[in-house]
Order: sequence, then C-alpha cells, then structure tokens
Amino acid sequence: MRADEFLKKHGLDQEEDKDTSLHGQALERALHPSRPHAGTPHDWEDWERYKAEQKAKADQQKSEQAPGND
Repeated sequence: MRADEFLKKHGLDQEEDKDTSLHGQALERALHPSRPHAGTPHDWEDWERYKAEQKAKADQQKSEQAPGND
C-alpha cells in the first residue's frame, strides 16, 4: 500500500498544509502565545506580567457574571 493510499483510507489526506514561512510562524505565535523557550530576563518579566493580566481579566469577567452582583 502506498503512503497516499494509506492516508486516504484513514481520512488523513484532508489536512490543510501549514504555512511554514516565517510570516506564518510569526502569525501563529502572535495568535497563540505560549511559554517562552528562552530569552532575556526582560522577556520572562513580560511573560509573567502578561499571565497576571490574563488572570486578572478572567477573574474580573467571572466576578461580573456572578449572580447577585447588582
């Protein structure tokens, strides 16, 4: 069985091609930020600040949606 036949048989041939260009990778990192793999202490400080802001925003939204909060 050829590789393309195997992929078609198991429904794996319908995957979209990923954009492997630098632009595509930068866009992916911007849309889905993840923990930095390396960097300067400033990068880590920015990351910690970002996570704290996201947590505060989520907590604020949760408290606004809580019943009896008139």
